Amino acid sequence: MAAHTQKNNKPGKPPGKASGKEAQPLIIAKSPAEEQRLKLERLMRNPDKLAPIPDRPRDWKPRAPPEFVRDVMGSSAGAGSGEFHVYRHLRRREYQRQDFLDKMSEHLNKDDDYLEKLEQNKQAADDRTAKRRKKREKLKQKKMKAKKAKLESKNKNGDGDEKSSDSSEEEEKKKEEEEEPEAEDDAEAPSFIMGKK
Repeated sequence: MAAHTQKNNKPGKPPGKASGKEAQPLIIAKSPAEEQRLKLERLMRNPDKLAPIPDRPRDWKPRAPPEFVRDVMGSSAGAGSGEFHVYRHLRRREYQRQDFLDKMSEHLNKDDDYLEKLEQNKQAADDRTAKRRKKREKLKQKKMKAKKAKLESKNKNGDGDEKSSDSSEEEEKKKEEEEEPEAEDDAEAPSFIMGKK
C-alpha cells in the first residue's frame, strides 16, 4: 500500500493543494446559453491570457485526376471479384470532382454577376448625380440672370437708390450662401451622413 500514492501527496507539498491552483467545482451546463456564460467566465478569470481562436477550416478540394493511369480496367473476361469495387470507388471520386468543379464555376459566375451589378448601380448613381448637378447649375444661372436683370432695372430707374441696392445686394448674397452651404455631390447624400436632422 505504501507504493501506491496519489499525485497530491508528494513530499514537500501540503495536502489539499494541487500545484497552487484552487480546486474548481464541477459545473454542468444545462443550456447552451449557460455553457457560453461559463466559457466567458473562464476566459475573463485571466484577461491577460490570449483567447484561443481556432483556425478557419480549409475548403475541401478533390484529388486531381491522375495524369497516367497504369491499371486500366478493360471489359475483358477474367476480372476479379474486387474490380467492381475499385471501379465504383474511382467513379464516385470522379463524380465528386465534377460536382466540385460545377459548384466552383457557379460560385465564380455569381461573383461576376454581383460585381457587374455593383458597377451598374454605381454608374446609375453617377448619372443621377450628374443630372441633378446640371439642374442645380441651370437654376443657379437662372437666378444670376434674374438678379442681374433686377439690378439693371434698378440702375435705370434711378441712381439715387444705389446705396440701398448695394445693401440689398449684400443681403441677397448672404441668403444665397446660407442656402447653398453643401457641395454639389453632397445633395444626394443622406441627411444622417451630413450631420443634418
